[in-house]
This record gives sequence, structure tokens and C-alpha cells, in this order.
Amino acid sequence: MLTRFAPSPTGELHLGHAYSAVLAHDAARRAGGRFLLRIDDIDGARSREAHVAAALADLAWLGLDPDGAPVRQSHHLGDYAAALDDLRARALVYPCFCTRADIAQSLAAPHGPSGAVYPGTCRNLGAAERARRIAEEPHCWRIDMTRASALAGPLRWEEAGQGMRVAVPDAHGDVVLARKDAPASYHLASTIDDAAMGITQVVRGADLIASTDVHRLLQALLGLPTPAYRHHALVCGPEGKRLAKRDAAASLASLRAGGVDGRVLAADLREGRLPAGYSLQNP
Repeated sequence: MLTRFAPSPTGELHLGHAYSAVLAHDAARRAGGRFLLRIDDIDGARSREAHVAAALADLAWLGLDPDGAPVRQSHHLGDYAAALDDLRARALVYPCFCTRADIAQSLAAPHGPSGAVYPGTCRNLGAAERARRIAEEPHCWRIDMTRASALAGPLRWEEAGQGMRVAVPDAHGDVVLARKDAPASYHLASTIDDAAMGITQVVRGADLIASTDVHRLLQALLGLPTPAYRHHALVCGPEGKRLAKRDAAASLASLRAGGVDGRVLAADLREGRLPAGYSLQNP
């Protein structure tokens, strides 16, 4: 059993991160396996080393000891580029020059599990126009979901405690695999990294269960193994909204500074007990 905790160093960790880390840590320890730490730091504009140090301090405070040094996504950009080249060579991705405003203004943009579904504006551009615009304009790379899904065929994954689930990547439309401002999207980077690290069970929040449709598709296209998944309930604040990094009151740093015992907090989280005002909810 290999599990991982994979924070992005773009802000302080909060109670929701602690809950996920505890579950991933304990799943590995119960099975006599390993608990790994990955720093998802490919967002160069927002990632900060201070947040990396804070995350390490938070884990130590909670009594969660990763096995080995942290893995950094920023050290594996070549892996993402190689995967994108592979998909590009098979005509499974295409460049997209649309802005968010362009997509929002499109009346043809329905909604899927991950929000607005891209209407396919750039999917059928000619080769000459694509080449010209790639040289001149910012662009991302989107998967051609219809082609990719047809190639992969029916897909499933194992959800811990629930058995096999059917993946429905088509519902997401042509999602972004490489952003204009980053070499890979969450979908591509996380899928490749989990495989490279040998992760056997991915433990993460239930807000990401829909993303597993896309990750399962990428595993099939790239010949990667499929781990089991456990999507847990989300920690929500007093108003019933899931926590975000801007929720300073729930940050682990603020709790630590207020004298909270991290190991006691971790023990409470194991039992589903949260500080007053917070609750566990499924979206």
C-alpha cells in the first residue's frame, strides 16, 4: 500500500488538508505500507517555498511522518511534456486559443461534472491556422474527448468501500491538459505523478471524484496503472461551505499558534471529530 498527500504550496493548509493527510497516512500504516509526500508546485506564479516549509511543519505537528523526501512536481516537467507529445502525435490533443471570456460568452457551452463544458471552438481549426496561431498567440492544449474516449473504450475504477465505478470522461468535454500559464493541468500532472510514485490508493476529497473520470482515461491512453481511490467527505465551515486556503481561522498554522495539540487534533480527525463549528459533508 502506497498512499500520498499532495498539497500545492499556494497558501496555508487547513483542517480539510489535515483530515485528508490523516486518512492517507493511516491507510498506509494499517497495511504496513508507505505514506509519501508530493509538493504540487508547477504553478510557478503562486507557489511559495514558505508554504512548503509550513506544510512540512504542519505534518510534523500532526504527528504524520512521510516516508522519504518530498517529491516535487516542478522536477518532473519533462515527464508531462513527453506525455503531451505522445498524445499530440496521436492527434488526441489540440491547441486552444480561447479565453475564459470567450467560453463564457458561448451559448453552446453546457455544464458537466467539472463546470462549463468547452464548446469545441478550436477543435476543427486547419493545420496551417493552428501552426500560425501557436507561433503568435497564448494557447493551452485540450484533449479531443470524443476521439480519446472512443480509443480507450469502456473504463472503470475501484472506489474504496463501494466497489467498481464506471468512468464517464465524455461528460467533461475537451478538458485542458496543459494550461497557458503552466506546463500541465492538474489532470495530467497528478495522473502521471501517481503512476511514477507507484501510488496504490489515492486518498482525496469527494470534490475530486468527478476528476477521476478524466484520470482513468489518461491512464488508459498513456498505458499507466490504475490505483484504487478513496474520496472522503469534505470539512466544511460554519456556513456549510467547504474550506479554502483563504479561511484563516481554519488554517493549521493558526490552530498551532493558538496552542492546539496537533497529535490530539489528528486523533480527533481519525474519529470524525472536528472543532466546534466545523463538519464533514459530502458534496
